[in-house]
Amino acid sequence: MTGFEHETVAHDKRYAGPIFSVFTDKVTMSGGHTATRDVVQAKGAVGVVALDEVGRVALICQYRHAVSARLWELPAGLRDVAGEELVAGAARELAEEADLRAGRWDLLVDLHTSPGFTDESIRLFLARELTPVPDEERHHRTDEEADIELAWFDLDEAVAMIFRGEITNAAAVGGLFAAARARDEGWATLRPV
Repeated sequence: MTGFEHETVAHDKRYAGPIFSVFTDKVTMSGGHTATRDVVQAKGAVGVVALDEVGRVALICQYRHAVSARLWELPAGLRDVAGEELVAGAARELAEEADLRAGRWDLLVDLHTSPGFTDESIRLFLARELTPVPDEERHHRTDEEADIELAWFDLDEAVAMIFRGEITNAAAVGGLFAAARARDEGWATLRPV
């Protein structure tokens, strides 16, 4: 890609928290002027499309306060463990949120969740050869994770749920579409972790 080189000429921190920071930047624009842009700088995330041997996907339903609703989502979470490999973070989230382990991992897709205002990205993995986490090793869930509901859906039904407006989480939409396409192409498009 070619085009105008945008330069940040001012960078002011407005808020710094444990999950994200907010900055106001002045950026040069192609018309020769500068524009002010607020940017949310995030930790990034990992997520998992977990498929069982009969083609069902594990989805979780949990409360999301920002939209005041319970959403169907993929097991996912922040990249908030220092030095943790991305696939290890995905495996941790799968175990914590869905009580599952995977014997096979592939890289599915990378997404920028909302690049109009945040640098947040999520790397989505495909997990297969699933086994349950033993009861005595399961993660103790708290806060909004305490009432996570886990359900299994045929992958094609999960894609249909997107079109019916029942799955609206951006990472889930992207991950489910990518998994369905990869499956239809015999998994040839998958990347190694």
